[in-house]
Amino acid sequence: MQKNIISRLVLTIITVSISFMLTGCHGSKGMDEFIIPEEFDTSREYEITFWAKNDTNKAQTDIYAKAIEDFESLYPNIKVTLRLYTDYGRIYNDVITNISTNTTPNVCITYPDHIATYLTGINLVVPLEELFDDAKYGLGGSEVKFDSPTYSEIIPQFLEECSFGGHYYALPYMRSTECCYVNKTYVEKLGYTLPDALTWDFVWEVSEAAMAKDAEGNYLVNGQKVMIPFIYKSTDNMMIQMLKQKDAGYSTSDGEILLFNDTTKEFLYTIAEHAGSGAFSTFKISSYPANFLNAGQCIFAVDSTAGATWMGMNAPLLDISEDQLVEFETEVMTIPQFDTDNPKMISQGPSVCVFNKDDPQEVLASWLFTQYLLTNEVQIAYSETEGYVPVTSKARESAEYQDYLSRCGEDNSKYYDIKLKAAGILLNNTDNTFVTPVFNGSASLRDAAGQLIEETVKSIRRGQTVDDAYMDNLYDNITSLKRLDNIEGQNRMTGQGEADLGKLPGTAVALLVGLAAAWVLIILYVVVQMVKRRNSICKQKIRD
Repeated sequence: MQKNIISRLVLTIITVSISFMLTGCHGSKGMDEFIIPEEFDTSREYEITFWAKNDTNKAQTDIYAKAIEDFESLYPNIKVTLRLYTDYGRIYNDVITNISTNTTPNVCITYPDHIATYLTGINLVVPLEELFDDAKYGLGGSEVKFDSPTYSEIIPQFLEECSFGGHYYALPYMRSTECCYVNKTYVEKLGYTLPDALTWDFVWEVSEAAMAKDAEGNYLVNGQKVMIPFIYKSTDNMMIQMLKQKDAGYSTSDGEILLFNDTTKEFLYTIAEHAGSGAFSTFKISSYPANFLNAGQCIFAVDSTAGATWMGMNAPLLDISEDQLVEFETEVMTIPQFDTDNPKMISQGPSVCVFNKDDPQEVLASWLFTQYLLTNEVQIAYSETEGYVPVTSKARESAEYQDYLSRCGEDNSKYYDIKLKAAGILLNNTDNTFVTPVFNGSASLRDAAGQLIEETVKSIRRGQTVDDAYMDNLYDNITSLKRLDNIEGQNRMTGQGEADLGKLPGTAVALLVGLAAAWVLIILYVVVQMVKRRNSICKQKIRD
């Protein structure tokens, strides 16, 4: 009887193990490694899908459509189907969902933090370095039917963001940074003069000065009932950049989380102080900084350079009615710094990855289209829609792009001065930009950085006490909510941490854990049965 039970247990373990292995090594969880075909088969027809983000800017949609049309005229055997999303989060969620059914897109505009999560499956995203260097079909390759940029013509700081886990898993598509859109009129009305570069102390001081009211409760600086002097759009960027400027910890490339440190706590106390006076708020709490800025209800609005077309009284993409507009002079400046002689700002923007498929020819067709998105025609056209900048020196140095920059302020649409000034912030500070480490879970860590600020501001507005006990509890709650402890453990298991065991998919980890647990149960069962048998024999001897 005992042997039969053990046999059944062993059989169950073997069955479960085989199921895990089949799931982990085939179908939705893994694919064969992509190998570049020697020749692209132009006699075949290919259908590839391209997932991209667009919100309200129809000009960007038109650029995608034209890029596809022009590409298909060069490669009539490749049909590209465009699927548009309103935000990158939806793209990310749909990719994750489609991984299980092997229905991921061929080409996807996304962020490296998201790609790191896609890599939990085997060979799902194509490493690109061999494609970069391929003489025929690589960057600037001899068989490419368009003027593709070479590897050396991609801005290295932007390309570096696409390198993680020992490979390049994407190409940069567009890049932006953050800047501060300033109501210069109100700064001067408060008795201040804008410096050449903003400091955090200056912004906090002016913001507090703007909180003065008259006897009727109107703010003196704008004569209105509403004034939030300093609004930050992306609080995750805010925290990350502040830490970088202070050379404080955030994370390592191995996935070690350093965010919850004393410097972070100091920043949160400062933010709490100014949130308490009403001088500071965030997009998630109050709404778009541009809307307050354009209504004369904000002085320092920090947003992406790509958001420049919403900023200023003449903005082409206004989100408020004209009767709410207030006349003021807009200055575009770098984000506040702790050390203006050593500025640091984040490099951000969408990248393009290629998903692996069973057919290497289909992957090569996808790669060719991905390259086409880096041509001057696409790069320059897209950068002209918002405050993005091209990711190649080839496009940046072209006569067409230089002419575009030189015509700053000619109109309030294509040559809108705020938009071109915002682009200039990044063009002039490329060497001062940085990127955050990318690993499986880095997107959650980024969310955590912003949520520390959001929760602190919310607590202040609710009248809660923000002290050391509050901070300790906040750290614990965010760590638990974002499962950051699990992220560190997973990264160690997958070779992104100290264990360096090589990259294991989640199913492999589950298999190993399951096997270990099963054998522990078997051993425990055998020991218990042996003890019972021994006790039974002893009792029998006593009776005898």
